Amino acid sequence: MLLVTGGAGFIGSNMVASLNEAGRTDIVVNDLLGSDGKWRNLQKRQIADFIPPADLMRWLDGRKLDAVIHLGAISATTARDGDAVMENNFRLSLNLLDWCTDNKTPFVYASSAATYGNGEQGFSDDWKLPELRKLKPMNLYGWSKHLFDLALVDRVARKQKLPPQWAGLKFFNVFGPNEYHKGDMMSLVAKRFDDAKSGKVVQLFKSHRPGIADGDQRRDFIFVDDTIAVMRWLMETPKVSGLFNVGTGKARSFRDLVTSMFNALGAPPNIEYVPMPESIRDSYQYFTESSVDNLRRAGYNGGFTSIEDGVKRYVTSFLAQPDPYR
Repeated sequence: MLLVTGGAGFIGSNMVASLNEAGRTDIVVNDLLGSDGKWRNLQKRQIADFIPPADLMRWLDGRKLDAVIHLGAISATTARDGDAVMENNFRLSLNLLDWCTDNKTPFVYASSAATYGNGEQGFSDDWKLPELRKLKPMNLYGWSKHLFDLALVDRVARKQKLPPQWAGLKFFNVFGPNEYHKGDMMSLVAKRFDDAKSGKVVQLFKSHRPGIADGDQRRDFIFVDDTIAVMRWLMETPKVSGLFNVGTGKARSFRDLVTSMFNALGAPPNIEYVPMPESIRDSYQYFTESSVDNLRRAGYNGGFTSIEDGVKRYVTSFLAQPDPYR
């Protein structure tokens, strides 16, 4: 039996789908569904049980699991309730780490590229404590993830007991099906698809930095299937532990992303560049690009989907369909 926390969310529901497609139905999902249609992420899936977060630790008592895939979190970078974020993102993660340690259960969890802050320290996933301590997350969400990374790696450094396998995954800019409940946190493709399909202009920010063209702000965009492939590989490679970036290793521009969406629709790009709000100009990131050296050194040899292919699949197989869910 497997536990997937956040299993009704974006990456979590894609993980459940992949496990179902591989023939596994002994999956327990831990999540909150709310009233925004999030349940639809699981409407095509088969699971063994559904556990609300408040009941999780009681439910785990006395259980035996093959692995815990911990993807649940308050993931909005705009989150303001520090107590709720710490309870959900930090303390629950510590409780699950302790349970997996005591019960000798592999533990794979979602960290975040938000731990890198403004990127001044680069995006190397060197997880030695002195390197981790240099990072300065810019928001509450990133800080909560960073705190847990530090707590776990501190246990490694002190040679304390840990699960037989542990892996923290710093996801970069993930896009793909089942992100529709995320509101403002959806990818730009999901947010602007209806506009592009109806022939409306899609707005991107102008650049306010010399030498960087309008719309050429860059991110490491990764199709959700590639993140699932990494997690599935870790589950099949129990000797591998560590902190790993999960991105393509190649930054692409927002203009490339939106152009790929128009191309997938068979329409000429219709892009307008608008001034970036002054309130975010000083803190806006113009570039993120993951280093995937740790993943390669660990033996992962899977490829990464190009932005053109990933957006085309997302548009044609999901967004443009009557039922866009996986």
